[in-house]
Amino acid sequence: MPWLVNDTRVMASTEIAESRSERRRGLLGRDDLDGALVLRPCRWVHTVGMRFPLDVAYLDRDGVVIKTARIQRHRVGVPVLTARTIIEARAGAFARWGLRVGDHIEIRDDDR
Repeated sequence: MPWLVNDTRVMASTEIAESRSERRRGLLGRDDLDGALVLRPCRWVHTVGMRFPLDVAYLDRDGVVIKTARIQRHRVGVPVLTARTIIEARAGAFARWGLRVGDHIEIRDDDR
């Protein structure tokens, strides 16, 4: 299982959506999310049809958080043209994890 890591601190387990269909499906139809969903490549997200609000982090090509946002249900986010990856989590997760703009995020597999 992959993990989100900031420096040496493990923040959460994660799922990765890399194919077009996985990114399109995202979290639709789910009642909850334990951990995070990583969408790559990705520059914007929406919560139309979602069952819960999201914390969203936009990462540049180096994995640095360039923007965070809380997106309520049934909204469309603004594209961030320099983003290459997006991390979605249940609203409030970023505060618990201490995730902030400027953090360098890595996605590590537990088999390394």
